[in-house]
Amino acid sequence: MALHFELVTPEKLVRSQDVHMVVVPGAEGDFGVLQGHAALMSTIRDGDVSVYATANGAPEVISIKGGFAEVNDKGLTILAESVA
Repeated sequence: MALHFELVTPEKLVRSQDVHMVVVPGAEGDFGVLQGHAALMSTIRDGDVSVYATANGAPEVISIKGGFAEVNDKGLTILAESVA
């Protein structure tokens, strides 16, 4: 099963895709999200989001500036202030 991941800024939808895992730079430390993760809402710090398309693949790294992350039964949504 895949995790649905969306990355959004105030200007646009940057990414919307099904992936294996995403590692998020949370305010209290990095956290990984897989399909079936418990519901969660967290502030995020400036840093890199690592997007793993497959279980054994190398991550795609996306630099972001602050915002929020929400995990729910539909997947992971990151609302970033900006994407570098």
